[in-house]
Amino acid sequence: MGTPETSREPCPDRILDDIGGAFGMGAVGGSAFHFLKGLYNSPKGDRIIGASQAVRLNSPRVGGSFAVWGGLFSTFDCTMVYARQKEDPWNSIVAGAATGGFLSMRQGLGASARAAALGGVLLALIEGAGIMLNKFLSAQQPMPVIMEEPPPPPLPDSAAAGQSLFGGWFSGGKKEETGTSGGGETKILESFDAPPVPNFEYK
Repeated sequence: MGTPETSREPCPDRILDDIGGAFGMGAVGGSAFHFLKGLYNSPKGDRIIGASQAVRLNSPRVGGSFAVWGGLFSTFDCTMVYARQKEDPWNSIVAGAATGGFLSMRQGLGASARAAALGGVLLALIEGAGIMLNKFLSAQQPMPVIMEEPPPPPLPDSAAAGQSLFGGWFSGGKKEETGTSGGGETKILESFDAPPVPNFEYK
């Protein structure tokens, strides 16, 4: 089982992949949330219409917010990979902190620092949980035991000839040719001539 760092796309393609995945996740989750919220807040008799209007108005906004967060996070992650020349959980932690701080920059330096700390802590918790899950799953899988059987010892020529009960009496038209090469005896079995191969050419 690969770690999250090795199972992701390579770095330039990772940004677009994360933007699309984050938008889809935000759109689906936002649709479900705002559909239920629209059902609850709409007047009786118009609940389905109100829920569908709430989904249509709010789910693209939620998906876009998720896409911005995913794109920034992936961009900072790729920047860390390029700067450090290795992929490990520290890249994701620093990228989460940088994303949180960057998105809160308009609210001031204090809010940006708090959001950066929160983003770093959240990503550290996520990465720690992923590492623990990988270790737990790898410990649960037993390693297969491969037992190699030794090859059988070669039979002497007399034993090989005596394996058949009646020797070569009922060989079925096969004839044996014995040739000696380098002191070893080689037996070549030849059967009857094969039937002719049919020709499928059109005349």
